[in-house]
Amino acid sequence: MNQTLPNIATWIIHFGTIHNYLIYVAIAVIACIEGPWISLILGVLLRLGFFFFWPIYISLMIGDVIGDVIWYYVGRRYGHSFIARHGKRFNITEVGVERMTHLFHKHKHIVLFLSKISNGLGLALVTLTTAGMIKIPFGRYMLINIAGQLIWTGFLIGTGFFFSDLYITVDNILGKISIIAIFIVLVFLGYRYFKTLKAKAQNI
Repeated sequence: MNQTLPNIATWIIHFGTIHNYLIYVAIAVIACIEGPWISLILGVLLRLGFFFFWPIYISLMIGDVIGDVIWYYVGRRYGHSFIARHGKRFNITEVGVERMTHLFHKHKHIVLFLSKISNGLGLALVTLTTAGMIKIPFGRYMLINIAGQLIWTGFLIGTGFFFSDLYITVDNILGKISIIAIFIVLVFLGYRYFKTLKAKAQNI
């Protein structure tokens, strides 16, 4: 992971200098697969002056929403047969779908919205697939997902921007080390928090 993220950032910068417009298509494709990390990386690159806010924000939004559409379609079109064949690869199980269906019947809109602004609490793919399986109206599904995505993408870009700005502004080694340490601690606490919420969700 320590080498992967810098390598991705380097590739984005290099590709962006050669392909001024195609880079945003590439960003959308990467966001469709792994939105959170690429959003944080682009927040850093935004602060360093390599990109402008709105193009990367829109590209990340489009990529992530396309991913939502794909998983909704998978659930609606293939449902249980997909889970039986490929569910384990994506951590989607019949038990998980059953529990998520129960949650949907009680708090349909809230579950979808919270899933977007928390990266699904570790249950994102189960949530999106189940939404398709129980045939939540597509227009409503998209409206809620886009609303949540607006917040989530902005938060991730802002986080990358904020910490890189602090790192650049501080002009001594001790300060820079402190900022890195704070960032690591916050990531760890966030991971533990979402892991706890995921465990609670699985026990519902």
